[in-house]
Amino acid sequence: MRIIFMGSAALAVPSLRSILENVRDEVVGVVSQPDRPAGRKRLLTPCPLKAFADEQQLNVLTPEKIGEPESVAALAALKPDLLVVVAYGQYIPQRVIQLARHEAINVHPSLLPKYRGSAPIQWAILNGDQETGVSIIYLAKKMDAGDILKQKRYPLGADETSETLHDKLAEVGAGLLLEAIDDIANGTVERTVQDESAVVEIRKFTKEDGAIDWSLPAEVLRNRIRAFDPWPGSFCKLPNGDLLKIWKAEHSAENGAPGELLDDQLLVATGEGALRLTEVQPVGKKRMPSASFLNGFPVAKGLFLS
Repeated sequence: MRIIFMGSAALAVPSLRSILENVRDEVVGVVSQPDRPAGRKRLLTPCPLKAFADEQQLNVLTPEKIGEPESVAALAALKPDLLVVVAYGQYIPQRVIQLARHEAINVHPSLLPKYRGSAPIQWAILNGDQETGVSIIYLAKKMDAGDILKQKRYPLGADETSETLHDKLAEVGAGLLLEAIDDIANGTVERTVQDESAVVEIRKFTKEDGAIDWSLPAEVLRNRIRAFDPWPGSFCKLPNGDLLKIWKAEHSAENGAPGELLDDQLLVATGEGALRLTEVQPVGKKRMPSASFLNGFPVAKGLFLS
């Protein structure tokens, strides 16, 4: 089949790679986001998917708005059989979807209808789920609400972070995508309508979500720390007012006033139980084991983090 691949984020790279390596189908074009300023020098930088597509010397289109007439005309000229969408970042209107004979399918890293919207990987960890997965769906007018073609479950490890889970689900999605494309080509697709009564809508996170509220239970905070690694990170304030990012922590049964240091080794009381901080990052420094941090910044039992 003639495929137009649409994506931007790193999540999309394994899926595009898998189609290219499969050789049964032809990627006639890639649609991604325009280069954006990045870094301290604000240099124009391609998104991960575009950078990969450029390396493969693929035909890459980067419209500001995919639904504009010139964009639609450019896509129509490619005569696609199927659109494949993975973490693209723009709403795709029906006039674009209908350009392809088999319309458009999307790789979504959750077990839909659970976690419709942005950041499904983070929400699965934050909520303490025991499993998550990947869904391949048809694009519909309502975001993430299309019929399901394929779904695969994936167990969540106790120490999983958003970063590690992202990479694993990207690979799971890439393999599942090839199965879905084969089903479409062979006419063996089994469409499942999503159960609207089971929908869980989610929101984007902000930097402020990373602020630690020590009155929450320890296990809830540990889930948040894992969910917010690498972004936005979890942070609190040291007794002197300096910011401290927390990247890893272990649950402990001790109790005390929320935020209270229960020893001089970064054991912090929460609303229920305590957390032993094991990997932290002070301002202007890299991530480090808590023991290394304490060598240069000793803390005393009885003080408070806020």
